[in-house]
Amino acid sequence: MKKILFSVAAVATLFLLAACGGKKAAAPEVEEIVVPAHDNVPEYVIVNAPEVDLADFKVDEDGYIVLFDGTSLKGWRGYGKDHVPSRWTIEDGCLKFNGKGGGEQQAGDGGDIIFEKRFKNFELLFDWKVTERANSGVFLLAREIKTQKDSVWKYSPIYISAPEYQILDNANHPDGQLGKVIGIRQSSSLYDMIVAEPQNANPWGEWNTGKILVYEGTVVHGQNGANTCEYHLWTQDWADLLNSGKFAQAKNPLAFELLNNVGGDEHAGYIGFQDHGDVVYYRNIRIKILD
Repeated sequence: MKKILFSVAAVATLFLLAACGGKKAAAPEVEEIVVPAHDNVPEYVIVNAPEVDLADFKVDEDGYIVLFDGTSLKGWRGYGKDHVPSRWTIEDGCLKFNGKGGGEQQAGDGGDIIFEKRFKNFELLFDWKVTERANSGVFLLAREIKTQKDSVWKYSPIYISAPEYQILDNANHPDGQLGKVIGIRQSSSLYDMIVAEPQNANPWGEWNTGKILVYEGTVVHGQNGANTCEYHLWTQDWADLLNSGKFAQAKNPLAFELLNNVGGDEHAGYIGFQDHGDVVYYRNIRIKILD
C-alpha cells in the first residue's frame, strides 16, 4: 500500500511566490497523506495540521498540563475546521456545548472539537455534567480523515478513527438501555464495545470526574474514582473486538483499518469532545504526558 505525501503549504507557497513576484509569504504547514484504495478500503486522506506548543500552557501543582482553564479556548478548534464552532462556548468557567437536542450536528455552527496536539501516552482527567437525556463523548487518539463522495472530498466523522469514552444521562437517554448488552452504551464505557463496571455515574445535573489512561497500547477508563474498563490496542484481542461490532472489517473496511491501527504509525492522535446535539458541560480538562 503506497502512501502519497502532499504538503498543502508547499503548494500554497508556490502560488504566493508567483503572485507576489517571488516574495515568500508565510503559510501554515498542513500535510495530507493520500492512501490509495486497497482491499475494499476506499481511497482516503490523513490530514496532519500544525500543532500547538504545550510550553505555552500552564502546568498545575500535580504536574498536569491544563488544556482548558475556564477562561479561553486556546488550543482548541473544530474537527476538520480552523476555528471553534460557535455552539461551543465558555459559561461559568465551563466548556459548554449548546445543543438543540437534534442528534449529532457535525455541520454549521456545531461539530466535534479537538485539542491541537497529537498525544501518545498520557493520562487525561476531566469533569463532565449532562443535562436530562443528554449524550456526548470523549475521543482519544483521533486523526482527521477525508474521504470522497460524489467527487467531493469531505471530513469523515471523528469516530471512524477514534475510540470513544461515552458520556450519557444513563437513566433517561435511550442509549442507556440499548446495545447488544445493557450498559455497553452507558457513561465511561468504550462506546458500544465494552461495558463500564462499576457503573457509578451521578445523575444528570451533577458533576462526574472522568479519566482516560493510555500507555503503550493499554487504555483504562475511569469514572468518579473507579476504573471502569480496560482494553489493549494493536492486539489480536482489539481486532477481534472491532470485528464483533459495527466496525467489523466486513461491514466497514475503512473504519476497521483506521481503528485497528488507531493513532496511525506513530500511535498518537487528538483528544476530541463530541457534539451529539445535547447540552453538556466540561471543566478541569488536564493531561499528564507519560512518554
